[in-house]
Amino acid sequence: MPTAVTAPRLAIALTAALVLAACSGQDSSYAEGGTAKSSSAGLPAGHVAAGEQLASAKGKATGQSCIDCHGPDGNAPIDATYPKLGGQYPDYLAHALQEYRKGDRQHALMTPQATDLTDQQIADLAAFFGSRASQLRDLQGVH
Repeated sequence: MPTAVTAPRLAIALTAALVLAACSGQDSSYAEGGTAKSSSAGLPAGHVAAGEQLASAKGKATGQSCIDCHGPDGNAPIDATYPKLGGQYPDYLAHALQEYRKGDRQHALMTPQATDLTDQQIADLAAFFGSRASQLRDLQGVH
């Protein structure tokens, strides 16, 4: 059983071991060639300008663009049941689009819209909408 004198040393040793383990090996936040990946979606780095162009492009599957339904900055959905995308976490948006693309998440418009998106397009759309001003609010204080 560690004594009071050795417990701090043990804690320091364990912390150092964890830091070394985390720093060793391949850095999973970078794809081959040094391109930054999304922190949790495993996608290449997204580009806001490319995402803005994609958000305005009409999809082949539905003839609609992202902004047709969610508004120019993702903050003016045409229906109250459609989410505001502006200012949302890019990883959340990327995961949602990946789920629509795989068919794990279903919506009459979104599933076909996302089916043909590439990883780069998803990353770009997530970067664009994530970079917009947020109108997202939590429910703190709502009765």
